[in-house]
Amino acid sequence: MSASINPEQLQKAKTDKGFIAALDQSGGSTPKALKLYGVEESEYKNDAEMFDLVHAMRTRIIKSPAFTGSRILGAILFEMTMNRTIDGKGTAEFLWQNKQILPFLKIDNGLADETNGAQIMKPIPELGTRLESAKSHGVFGTKMRSVIKLANKTGVSDVVKQQFEIGKQIVAAGLVPIIEPEVDINSPEKNAAEVLLKSEIISQLNALSSDQNVMLKLTLPNETGFYADLVKHPRVVRVVALSGGYSREDANKKLSQNHGVIASFSRALTEGLSAQQSETQFNGALDAAIQAIFVASNT
Repeated sequence: MSASINPEQLQKAKTDKGFIAALDQSGGSTPKALKLYGVEESEYKNDAEMFDLVHAMRTRIIKSPAFTGSRILGAILFEMTMNRTIDGKGTAEFLWQNKQILPFLKIDNGLADETNGAQIMKPIPELGTRLESAKSHGVFGTKMRSVIKLANKTGVSDVVKQQFEIGKQIVAAGLVPIIEPEVDINSPEKNAAEVLLKSEIISQLNALSSDQNVMLKLTLPNETGFYADLVKHPRVVRVVALSGGYSREDANKKLSQNHGVIASFSRALTEGLSAQQSETQFNGALDAAIQAIFVASNT
């Protein structure tokens, strides 16, 4: 079923040291990402200009000499980024061919309203065409996010069930899905929600066939080593962690205590980068960020 997955890429995803850079802020989160990068909303007049500026930011990160496959395993792209180019080459193609970094595509359409203490994903009617497009650009895997806010068994089950249902369609298309049921770090029931989540994930993993493999992107758990069973599970290519609003320092500290889990940070990766920095300053800041996250990912 997954015969079309590049074996060299799959091996890299399973065993190489490094982490995944999440460069997939989209629509609503773009102004915030640009503001943190030192670009004010007054500097662009419309969405087209905004997306040009965010592509310039991502291009600067990807082209930096600090950003290579020796420390970065993969990068998650927003669909518009995949469809754009870097130095005349598609962004996903540039990542793999020039940097030896696995390209991933964010495929969800955002979150539905909260029900039973959780937000499942909005429908993805364009899933089939999105996956075909991803394959044509040499993308290795996908990412889709849901959010769990409370320890509600129905809500948690709905999130995990939907993630795996769509995940199987992604596997059938010859891609590796990153399943991301995020637990809100500010949840008053974070601990209990994580217990429910792990149990639901394990039952879904156990129901997969031997050629259905997934990655998991999870919030850093309250209990150290809590996801060790998932790290070892034969159907799991890799367990990655989101920073979820923790500062880079806090996220790295928590990550380094969870053996076998690697980072998939977005805001914590770009923290401290600015449009106003010279190339030397920018590359230095990015290099330091990458090194700190790389070290925390390889404990």
